[in-house]
Amino acid sequence: MTERSGGSGKTASFEQARGAKSRPGPRRRAAKRPYDSEATRENILNAATRIFAERGLSGGRINLISRAAKSNDRMIYYYFGSKERLFIEVLEKVYRDMWEAENALALDQADPVDALTRFVHFTLDHYLAHPEMLTILNNENLHKGRYVRKSKKLKELSSPALRLMERIYRRGVEQGVFRKGVEPLKLYLSVLALNYFYVSNIHTLSAFLDVDLTGNNLPAWRDWVVDVILRSVGPGR
Repeated sequence: MTERSGGSGKTASFEQARGAKSRPGPRRRAAKRPYDSEATRENILNAATRIFAERGLSGGRINLISRAAKSNDRMIYYYFGSKERLFIEVLEKVYRDMWEAENALALDQADPVDALTRFVHFTLDHYLAHPEMLTILNNENLHKGRYVRKSKKLKELSSPALRLMERIYRRGVEQGVFRKGVEPLKLYLSVLALNYFYVSNIHTLSAFLDVDLTGNNLPAWRDWVVDVILRSVGPGR
């Protein structure tokens, strides 16, 4: 009985050793870290976007963001360093998302009138689809653009956006469908301003004017902005 018991013990020890060898070691687990790290970081960033949109920078506490991300405070500080740095990256994200969607339209390859029309449509539709962008930018304006100025990436995004409008306008002038003397910056700001104001104030203006500015009025506003913009650059002026 003793020998059988001892033999059984040796067999169990041998099987345990084999099982230990067959389990993934530290290297195999580490191979997943770049993907997991990027996914965790992106998850925190998306949660922060929601919380900052709802509560602003001051009200968007770290513990609320970690809870929304199903993470913990330590991970937020590990990936972003501070709440201010996280807010800056959220600002970068909302601008980058808009620029990437705008760039995908390939407007600089289109007919100038069509390109300007599609740009008006795009900005209105993007603001409607991403109300979090408006509330986050409204909050940043309360801080007088302090955190936007701290971001080098946002400066890198703004230049291509303006150059795109410059190319559209220049082609229009060359083809004789746009008049000379219009500053592309003012043209770009006019489209953004008309659509931004409408969407960001749609609920208060609907109540104040006793007019439902949603629903059927949205396409009408889109057409109006196109008409205003095209008339402002039209060759007949």
